[in-house]
Amino acid sequence: MGLFYEVLSAINNPNQQASIDQLSSLSGSVQQLANQHGIDNNTMQTVLSALGGALSPVLRQQAGSQSLEGMLGQLAGGNFAGTGGNFNPSSLVSLIPPQFQEQIIQTVAQKTGLSAGMLQGLLPALLPIVMNFLNMGKSTSGGQGANPLLNAFLDSDRDGDTDLGDVMKFANRFLNAQYQPA
Repeated sequence: MGLFYEVLSAINNPNQQASIDQLSSLSGSVQQLANQHGIDNNTMQTVLSALGGALSPVLRQQAGSQSLEGMLGQLAGGNFAGTGGNFNPSSLVSLIPPQFQEQIIQTVAQKTGLSAGMLQGLLPALLPIVMNFLNMGKSTSGGQGANPLLNAFLDSDRDGDTDLGDVMKFANRFLNAQYQPA
């Protein structure tokens, strides 16, 4: 729940780029992608959980590079689930080299039961959604301030509280909550 708390904090912080509309758009993109590939909600949640678990150490390894946030920004600006944009596949390769992409695919396939072939087709569409999600914590000032959402995802204390599947589940609940009078 720690990562979702960071999402809500980013939404409530005017110095960070997050908004409810952005969270809704990303959630809708995940749903659209799941529908396009015939994946049910529970399986997509498992895909996101496995993807986050496999992606976090790869990004942590890349975090030694001062350009991690810049590369995230390039990939985050990409095309996800048909919303337009200018996704550049070389940005994906520069952030996550092919050997790491293959490891991620195999890890997610083992944890979800989905075929590696399906996941190989899904990864280039799903990763920009995840990067846009992580970019929600970026500073609005355009400066190189810390991104608390990215830092929480990288989970420097390694408590394992970086479950993207849970974040999307809580995001959907948050976005679909209706006011219930007392």
